Amino acid sequence: MAITLSGDHAIASPPLSARLTTPQVWGIVLLAPYLLVFLAFVVYPVGYGLWLARHPASYVALYHDPIFARAAVNTLIFLLVGINVKMAIALFLSGFFAQQRTWIKWLSVLFILPWAVPSIPTILSVRFMLNPEWGVINQLIFKLTAEDGPNWLNDPTVALGMAIGVHIWKSLPFWTLILMTGRLAISHDLYEAAEVDGASWSQKFRYITWPSMQTLYITCTLLSMIWTLGDFNSVYLLTGGGPADLTHVLATLGIRYLRLDQLSLAMASIVCALPLVLPLVYFMMKRLSR
Repeated sequence: MAITLSGDHAIASPPLSARLTTPQVWGIVLLAPYLLVFLAFVVYPVGYGLWLARHPASYVALYHDPIFARAAVNTLIFLLVGINVKMAIALFLSGFFAQQRTWIKWLSVLFILPWAVPSIPTILSVRFMLNPEWGVINQLIFKLTAEDGPNWLNDPTVALGMAIGVHIWKSLPFWTLILMTGRLAISHDLYEAAEVDGASWSQKFRYITWPSMQTLYITCTLLSMIWTLGDFNSVYLLTGGGPADLTHVLATLGIRYLRLDQLSLAMASIVCALPLVLPLVYFMMKRLSR
């Protein structure tokens, strides 16, 4: 029992257990395991990683490492090209798959498979297809032209472009489905009124579809940027960061430093991505809170 002094009198306050109701006590008991898991598997790893990356010498070493500079540039290219192309195609395909036709419904089932299937077998299958010696693509080129096909993943620009293409192919069905849901929420009366007025397809999109979906499109773009920054599979499973570590992005660069037994540099490279992630998270949460 705690004792609190009030003026000239000592007031005995009841213990905490007496001030809590039975449902509140059970609530604390049931939440305690989740709190412990959160502390053990979220707070501790993040805190330990930030502690390892606390040395300024790690960031100086990153600054002088040309692979880190190349990875930062690759990350920006990956974001700008991958996200804009992906979201533009998703916006177009959302209108296509929103049509009420049987064959389109069956086609949508096939279209969503790359997103539904796990990343490892799908991306590795693409890597096998691009093999310069026995890959199916070069085999087809040889049969059609009697010439050997190129070594697709030996050129850094082509390899990074392939990784961006795999990322778009893998995540495109998800964003198409989200934007298609937004399209279906638009009232058909607006389109019928536009048809009566003689509006063209482009005018319907400009004055009806886009204003109705603009908020959803921007929100999806912000969320896609956050997820794309952490996209490890598209680059690592396809190119492994090669050739010569020239296709690494910030999401895969840490593995390179771990293989070189440079744990502090691995953590520092992840911390360097925070200036990109935190503003995106802030704007994302600000839009969702409206």
